[in-house]
Amino acid sequence: MSNAPTEEKVLSVEHFTDRLFRFEISRPASFRFRSGEFIMIGLPKTEEQRKPIMRAYSVASPSWDDKLEFYSIKVPDGPLTSRLQKIQGGDTILLGKKPVGTLVLDALLPGKRLYMFSTGTGIAPFASLIRDPETYERYDQVILTHTCRQKAELSYGLRLVNDLKDDPLVGEMVGDKLLHVASLTREDYPLKGRITTLIESGELFNNAGTPPLNPEEDRVMICGSKDMIDDTAAIVEKFGLKEGSNSNPAEFVVEKSFVG
Repeated sequence: MSNAPTEEKVLSVEHFTDRLFRFEISRPASFRFRSGEFIMIGLPKTEEQRKPIMRAYSVASPSWDDKLEFYSIKVPDGPLTSRLQKIQGGDTILLGKKPVGTLVLDALLPGKRLYMFSTGTGIAPFASLIRDPETYERYDQVILTHTCRQKAELSYGLRLVNDLKDDPLVGEMVGDKLLHVASLTREDYPLKGRITTLIESGELFNNAGTPPLNPEEDRVMICGSKDMIDDTAAIVEKFGLKEGSNSNPAEFVVEKSFVG
């Protein structure tokens, strides 16, 4: 079987800000993935680029969806995103064959609460997981945090959570199990500050109405910039949680892929 990427069609594109956009592409009938995983995607080669440039992207749609959704930043001089941000319906996207990732439910031990700490486009794998019935079957409470710089950058997550109540598959399951905690770092907002600061000060838990992190009950997933991931993981470890993996489940996991 060939490992070459498949050619998929862009089905829709939506721009949220001058830095953020989402797009949907066709899904091959044979493509399987676990909610929270990432896959290599790219654009066909050009005269200037003799071979396609591929980058790892978290799949933002749940594993049951017949389309594949992605949420991306726009990097003006990025080898891929400088071109990707200009795609339109009907364009061709290259899709890798092998989805992988650590932000999956199987990499965590059973628990009571699941925290999803995200910044920026780091919300993408959680967009997949909060639309997956298994997430609500495994946890009594799911706390999705999303920290951005400006209010407009919260739009994707706010709409995503709002639409869940009408979701045909998980709408009834979500109920009051899902809590969305949004915060900003550069504009005034009810909750302001970096997620690391909010965790350490306890403000996050006061806002969510939950006790501080406890390795007996709490499980954590972390996705954002490399610095954010490293800093948040270090704080989580101070609470006694240990990092897990697909082969060795534990109390928290972090994203291992980055886009350029």
